[in-house]
Formats: sequence, structure tokens, C-alpha cells
Amino acid sequence: MPEVKTTVGVIGLGSMGLGMAQTLATKGFRTLGFDLSADRRKLAEDEGVLPQSTIADLVAASAFLVFSLPTAQDVRSVVEGHFDLLKAKTGQRVIIIDTSTSEPDVSRDLAKRLEALGHGFLDAPVSGGPAGAASGKLTMMIGGSEEDLALARPVIEAMAAKALHVGPSGAGNVAKLVNNLLAAAHMITTGEGLKLAVAAGIDPEAALRVVNAASGKSMISEVHFPTWVMSDRFDSGFSMGLMRKDVRLAKKLADSTGAQLPLAEQVANLWTGSTELADSDDFTRMGAFKAKN
Repeated sequence: MPEVKTTVGVIGLGSMGLGMAQTLATKGFRTLGFDLSADRRKLAEDEGVLPQSTIADLVAASAFLVFSLPTAQDVRSVVEGHFDLLKAKTGQRVIIIDTSTSEPDVSRDLAKRLEALGHGFLDAPVSGGPAGAASGKLTMMIGGSEEDLALARPVIEAMAAKALHVGPSGAGNVAKLVNNLLAAAHMITTGEGLKLAVAAGIDPEAALRVVNAASGKSMISEVHFPTWVMSDRFDSGFSMGLMRKDVRLAKKLADSTGAQLPLAEQVANLWTGSTELADSDDFTRMGAFKAKN
């Protein structure tokens, strides 16, 4: 008998979701895809993904669901809008792998409600950008139960080169917000460091080589600056709007937990206050340090 392929449904075919769906299809999963945009569904179809006209069709046919959505409210809306359909799927534990940068409380609530139906929910935000999604080399930080992670591991390993189980539901979201808060800070501090180098008469390329060979380096300085800032490309695929959202969520988490983060407060103010940059601009523009002509 021919091997029955595991069916994975991907909801949200933006720059990240499309890459993940393409990777899953390439690695032998029967991959279904949905997006509100017909153009995105067509792009997915060209990459071997089976486009679905409704989320309900996708949910009904899938053993695993991968979410790649803009906000926690979008995630909640999709789950709640198809709650009855999930409730009717008895005899098979459906695992939702939510790769969106969501909110810990939302993930915990959805995980609890889905568990009552016999289904699982992993908050599994990712790092690595569109290139990592398209190549299956993402880093995934995961919150949820060991049992659900074990069931979902073949799907996760197809998408991610590194999958780190951080803890129970919500832990993946917390780790992602911590990571992106640091990335947002590093984008600003690296740009300011190079601005200082230029002002003091040092070649910024030389200064960056020193930083990346010494203790001031970060992934932002090692990857983002050489690739997207120094080249004036500013096309990493991650927008100002998305980073502003993540910084805002990190600040909200700090406020709700009572954590005192004075530097993070200033970072948040700088990102939200950069009115000369639109949400549609690439986030690497926050690192621009060259004087404008």
C-alpha cells in the first residue's frame, strides 16, 4: 500500500507562512494552505501547496495546523471561529503549532480550552526570517506539553533547524518577546556605535569588523548590518510595524509582571517615536547611521 502522508494545514501565507508551507510540501507532507489573499494562495499552489478556499476546509482535513498570523487576536479568532469543528474531530488529537509572535495569556487560554477537547496547542514563535522559513532553518522557541511536542516533532523538525522547548504554555511567547526586545535594542545600539565611529573618523566597515571580533557583537551586528544596513538594502523582510508590535508586547509583559526595565522602556520609546519611518518600512532602517545627503 502507498504511504499515507501526514496532512498539515498552514493558515497565513505571508512572507513566513508561505516559506514554511513550501518547506513542508518539499519535505513530503501533504500541505494545505489558506490565506485571505487569492494571490498568496496562488503563490503557495505554485510551490506544491494545496490551496483551500476556507479555513474550515483546511481544519477538517488536517492532523496538524501551523498558524502564521499577525496578532494574538487573529490566532484567537481563528481558533474560536472553528471551535465546533475542532470539537467534532474526535479520535484524533489535532496539534496547533502557532508560529505567530503572540501573547502568553492568549496561548495559555487556548491551550487549556483545546486540551478539554482532546487537542493540543503549542506556542512556537520563530526566528530566522523569510529565508529561514523557506529553507527549513528556523529557530523555534516552544511552549506547551512534552507530549504534544513529541507528536508534533516531525512537523517542527521539518521547519526548524533548532527547536527549543522553553516550558509550559506561554513560555515560547515570553522567550520570543525577550529575544525581539534585545534585537530591537541591538539594532539601535549598533547603529549608534557606528555613528560614533564615523564621527570620530573611523571607517564604519572597519569598526564593525572589530565589534564582530570582540564582545560587542550580536546577530544584529554579524548578520543584519553587513547584509541589510551597510549595503543600504534595508529589505530583510521584517517590517517596522511588526517590530513595533513586538516591543509593545514586551513592554506590556514587563508592566503586567512588575519587572523594572529602564533601558527597555527607552528602547520602546525610540521604536514607537520614530515617526519618520512607516510601519511598512523594513525594521533594519532603525540601524541606519549614515548622514543623509
